[in-house]
Amino acid sequence: MQGHWLLAMLGKRVLRPGGIALTRRMLEACALVPGQRLVELGPGVGRTAEILLATRPSSYRGVDPHPEGREQVAAVLDGHPEAQYVVADAAQTTLPEASADLVVGEAMLTMQSDAHKREIIAEAARLLAPGGRYAIHELALRGDLTDTEVEATRKEISRAIRVGARPLTVAGWSQMLTEAGLVVEWSGTAPMHLLEPRRLMQDEGLVGTARFMLRMARTPGARERVTSMRRLFRLRATALTAVALVARKPVQTAEG
Repeated sequence: MQGHWLLAMLGKRVLRPGGIALTRRMLEACALVPGQRLVELGPGVGRTAEILLATRPSSYRGVDPHPEGREQVAAVLDGHPEAQYVVADAAQTTLPEASADLVVGEAMLTMQSDAHKREIIAEAARLLAPGGRYAIHELALRGDLTDTEVEATRKEISRAIRVGARPLTVAGWSQMLTEAGLVVEWSGTAPMHLLEPRRLMQDEGLVGTARFMLRMARTPGARERVTSMRRLFRLRATALTAVALVARKPVQTAEG
């Protein structure tokens, strides 16, 4: 089982590298107001969807082709007639062009090849109305690593979480957004402390953390997997960080 879905099965709801605090900072930078049209690519188990729906959007669409997490997201969307779950790939959402004021994607681009990253970012740009924003929250590498160190770090992370991980530097993420015609307005970082006890408490609360620890103890092999992931994150702590960026789709003027 992929690492993030193992954590979700154990009851972890915040699966973002920078935690719920960085997600909130990112969304605050998006200047959300009631009545906006929101799209979330890869909603996970619905934790960010809860925050987005609390802003009273005119529409919310969560896009994900995978069955994992769908029941949890459906429970979050229940009672929100403005919300819809769309089974589709993030690179081909089937949604209309210029139909969103904000597109959000967290902890999903990191696991794609560079080519697929570009396809997803291009799709997000297509979905945005002029002036709309695209917000991402991903894993990043320190900018001064050698190519050998980058490759070694990617391989170690992929081995630990059992899914291909291809994080970029903060500058690399920004460049990809810029190449898609978007203008980066804001960026923020946070330590990659996903499985540290203090972050667990911040993200899941006392009850959620207790539930996570109990399920981990009762699930065969879970403690070893979680310990292995945490050990790797600590070992590579100086090379890794979490980054969030907000980019705006320019409004075309009469001059072009």
